[in-house]
Amino acid sequence: MTVKEIKDRISSRLEAAGIEDHIYESWLFLEWKLGISRADYYMDPEAQVDEDRLEDLEKALARRQAREPFAYIMGRSEFMGYSFLTDNRVLIPRQDTECLVELAADRIRTRSDRGAGLRILDLCTGSGCIGICIKKMFPKAEVVLSDHSEGALEVAGENARQLQAEVEILKGDLFDPVSGTFDLILSNPPYIPSEVVDGLMPEVADYEPRTALDGEADGLYYYRKIVAQAPAYLKEEGSLLFEIGHDQGRDLETLLEEAGFTDISIEKDLAGLDRIACGTWRVPRLG
Repeated sequence: MTVKEIKDRISSRLEAAGIEDHIYESWLFLEWKLGISRADYYMDPEAQVDEDRLEDLEKALARRQAREPFAYIMGRSEFMGYSFLTDNRVLIPRQDTECLVELAADRIRTRSDRGAGLRILDLCTGSGCIGICIKKMFPKAEVVLSDHSEGALEVAGENARQLQAEVEILKGDLFDPVSGTFDLILSNPPYIPSEVVDGLMPEVADYEPRTALDGEADGLYYYRKIVAQAPAYLKEEGSLLFEIGHDQGRDLETLLEEAGFTDISIEKDLAGLDRIACGTWRVPRLG
């Protein structure tokens, strides 16, 4: 078969499976499984490909046709310029979450050039992408990753090892395994309402871990718990930053205000949607 025939076949099969970005993904499959870049393709689209090179491609393509996410099939995902091990024990790192890392980095820079003397907690860490990227950006900061899922922490630990990020990893429910106070607490907790989860695209509903998606009835269960408990783990002038759903900004403002946080803001993502909720903790003054 020619390179063009293979690419067209990949694209048509993905389209038939209901995959919107079938053309883009056909390029990904071509490069990943056959080592053929776009430049190679356009130089010689009629180049012949040996049939024995197609076996692995066929297996991966069949998994994608079943709507398994490409990141799980490939076993890796790009985030903030780093390659993270990614499998069905963790959520796939998403570009929206990069907004949380970038905003946290801005706040860290106002306090310390390379993070010296700062403690940062990545709560509900999953793959570890948030905390590990912060550690790579600010190598002198002390970064702690925490999650209740043993499987997720195995992935996070391997990512930390591969990316040579010296972070502390704790297992437990929210703040249970955590001690001491932090300059920043970052979290991308489960925030999708339970009744919405099953209606998500198959890649999410059927493959990504439900415990990392389901925020219970109104999607706010974990926000309530974290906001209520966070003051005991924040230093004076410490910051709490969440990733949020696009329609949860007002709810998070209210939760943070009622808990006594100040300098509350809701930041938008590149699409102009509410994506990050921020608050600062100042110890209340008596009188």
